[in-house]
Amino acid sequence: MNLMIDEILAYNKRFVEEKGYEPYVTTKYPDKKLAILTCMDTRLTELLPKALGLKNGDAKIIKNAGGVILDPFGTEIRSILVAIYELHADTVMVIHHTNCGACHMSGDAMIHHMLDHGIDPKSIKIARLCGVDFDKWLYGFGDTEKSVVDTARIIKNHPLVPADITVRAFIIDSVTGLLTEVPFNP
Repeated sequence: MNLMIDEILAYNKRFVEEKGYEPYVTTKYPDKKLAILTCMDTRLTELLPKALGLKNGDAKIIKNAGGVILDPFGTEIRSILVAIYELHADTVMVIHHTNCGACHMSGDAMIHHMLDHGIDPKSIKIARLCGVDFDKWLYGFGDTEKSVVDTARIIKNHPLVPADITVRAFIIDSVTGLLTEVPFNP
């Protein structure tokens, strides 16, 4: 039993009973026609929207480890395409951040962590036999500027993303929230 989850559930019940949700009611369409691909880092949960002046309903925020695209037809691109075609976003911001935990991650280190947590080595072998390249799949990146530019290029040059969609790349300071644009040529 997880006491922390029970506490969250109790809070949630009070939140709904007290109509705490009312200030957050909005539509499914992003008011600013904006989609953001960023990192799942806990430091950005409140900092990123506050630093950008966003309120609930302004943007579709897509998060993963590092804010990167590993597969040009994976879930991140799928989410961006939904934001564009179904939800009318016309701008995509790719926002990486300073001191990212995904920077310098490695497949080997992650596999060691898995084994330390009791994952059966046979499961890793089976995944490899199924075509999982752990070095590629679990690798982060070594250079934040290069990574944010590479990710923005994948989006801008994607064959299913319309040419009139604006795509720009940024790095946010994970302490101060300062946003710095990283120019790139598509």
